[in-house]
Amino acid sequence: MAAITAKLVKELRDKTSAGMMDCKKALNESNGDMEAAIDWLRTKGIAKADKKAGRVAAEGLVAVATEGTTGVLVEVNSETDFVSRNEGFQTAVAQIASTALSVDNTEALRDAQIDGKTVTTFLTDLVAKIGENMTLRRMEKLSVSSGVVEGYIHNAAAPGMGRIGVLVALESTGDTDKLNALAKKIAMHIAATSPLALTTDDLDQDVVAKERKALKDEAIESGKPEAIVDKMVEGRMVKFFKESVLMTQMFVMDPDNNVETVIANEAKALGADIKMTGYIRMEVGDGIEKKEENFAAEVAAAVAGS
Repeated sequence: MAAITAKLVKELRDKTSAGMMDCKKALNESNGDMEAAIDWLRTKGIAKADKKAGRVAAEGLVAVATEGTTGVLVEVNSETDFVSRNEGFQTAVAQIASTALSVDNTEALRDAQIDGKTVTTFLTDLVAKIGENMTLRRMEKLSVSSGVVEGYIHNAAAPGMGRIGVLVALESTGDTDKLNALAKKIAMHIAATSPLALTTDDLDQDVVAKERKALKDEAIESGKPEAIVDKMVEGRMVKFFKESVLMTQMFVMDPDNNVETVIANEAKALGADIKMTGYIRMEVGDGIEKKEENFAAEVAAAVAGS
């Protein structure tokens, strides 16, 4: 059996980022064979990762990647916000976002290859290194035949990634640099206002019905005569549409004009038609039910069990 020296242990630690004692044990188990020790650690790491898989991962990062007239947003979750500041995690998220450009949906991305591994396995290995559950939650993609797809990250934690990401697609034959500048401004607006849809026709009709009912119930509760309740509701629905739909929202950088007017003015200045064909806004943890931590109860349980 080869001597397990401190130098050998350090070399294995540098290659795998595993703990010192784990590295020493791996080398002992593999009779000092470096490659066998790496395999032993990987197997051990996967077992650890499986145990972590049930824990809620609602933090993490959204990353943007663009190539030509295509852009993607991906969300990779971790258990704590601390991990989103980890350089290794950030590098992995950037690799996943770049890989997403070559596939069409989340399931295909999970099976895509990074460094000879599927994205799923790639993340599982990262779980073993960092020690928190991580999941690829979703990806979304936008493309145009001509024009631009521009990305924006609000309050970036690292280049191209943060808690909120936006993609904007503009179809046009106009100057690309000016189109990108316009798309970036619109993306910043979307990050701030979180519109529900591009146009009124794109609104989820269940959302519209729920809003209409809430407004009607409110009007009736206020004691208004039934004859004017419907008129009140319709007036308030007009305001709802104006504030919730991107094209009719007042532009945050030009409050005198709505987004539709801003785009029309830019098209006139460029001498080319501009059509906004879509947008995506993605925020970390949106819709994930987070576990509420009760520290006092946790301590009491620990004391009771001791």
